[in-house]
Amino acid sequence: MGVFSRLSDIINANINAVLEKAEDPEKIIRLMIQEMEDTLVEVRTSAAKCIAERKQRQRALNRLDKEVEDWERKAELALDKNRDDLARAALHEKSISQKRQQAVTEELSLLEEHLAQFNDDITRLQQKLQDAKNRQRSLVMRHKHASTKLKASEQFHSDKLADVLFRFENAERRIEDIEARGEAMEIGRPERQVGTEIEDLERNDEVNAELEALKQRRQKVGKTADQSS
Repeated sequence: MGVFSRLSDIINANINAVLEKAEDPEKIIRLMIQEMEDTLVEVRTSAAKCIAERKQRQRALNRLDKEVEDWERKAELALDKNRDDLARAALHEKSISQKRQQAVTEELSLLEEHLAQFNDDITRLQQKLQDAKNRQRSLVMRHKHASTKLKASEQFHSDKLADVLFRFENAERRIEDIEARGEAMEIGRPERQVGTEIEDLERNDEVNAELEALKQRRQKVGKTADQSS
């Protein structure tokens, strides 16, 4: 598993745990940065061990290089002394040293690849960590601003709603008061029925007719008196 894959798993696991507890975003950001810093320390530690192993392998390779040269020299000396048996034995030891030399060289090559990967991981992780820290300041400020704005907005809307409700209830009470006063004025007055109102209308008509008849009679009386004189 790669460094960043493992880091991603760790961060995701911890973030999920934080989210389940409904923690605030600032805490999540701090947690992510802490995980990245801890991972960076681990990667640097692994890189340091790799460097130490590379130095050990390099020292071993240097010794093997000398051994190969030494066995080569001994084989030449044995040949000069007409000791083919010793020359053969020296060349055999040289072959063994060369095989070890090849194995150590391959190990060094592998260690170099690991160190290159560590270097790449450390560089990327440092960049991501710096980016996270830069964004942390911005995100924290945005979170605080948003929280403050939300509280202010909630307070404003709460006060505004309370004021509207208060004014509505006050107007409602005033209307009810006027209605109550109107109803109070009607207390003690006899209720007029529809039939009674119709009878009043009929009486008014009779009175008007009688009044008109009286006027006509008076006019006739007046005319008779005028003719007699």
